[in-house]
Amino acid sequence: MISTNRETELVITRTFNAPCALVFKAYSESERLAKWWGPAGLTWVTSKLDFRPGGYFHYCMKAPDGREMWGRFDYVEIDEMDRIVFTNAFSDAAGAVARAPFSPDWPLEVMNVVTFSADNENTTTVTLRAWPHNATDAEQQAFSAMRPSLQQGFAGTFDQLADYLSKAV
Repeated sequence: MISTNRETELVITRTFNAPCALVFKAYSESERLAKWWGPAGLTWVTSKLDFRPGGYFHYCMKAPDGREMWGRFDYVEIDEMDRIVFTNAFSDAAGAVARAPFSPDWPLEVMNVVTFSADNENTTTVTLRAWPHNATDAEQQAFSAMRPSLQQGFAGTFDQLADYLSKAV
């Protein structure tokens, strides 16, 4: 069982006008992730995906000023068309977990549980739950303090997903 600290948990729910199978593919295929994942304004550079429990997703995005930002997901659990559980972390180019470039107190790992609910054959609700994983008190406080920014950032990322889904097949 995955434990969470409800005091620091981030919860975001969004309904998409797309079948559940397509929304799940958007999360589980590298070429689809490249079209929507990440903060608005960053350009996709490269990625490697091993989508299975025990696998990982390692990716790089470039900021407008040319700085590269590397990240990784480590998949814990995958229930096709139902949920994906993974830790998310900043990383270096080799894939090693690294400190966030913007805060020495940002958690090294954030646990994510993404659930997919088919409302009908053409709409899907996605719920993201995220919280600091194996974090110090300072890291938990940093995550809590950034919650409004995280909500805004994920709103933009989900806008990109909605746009991608409106054009995808």
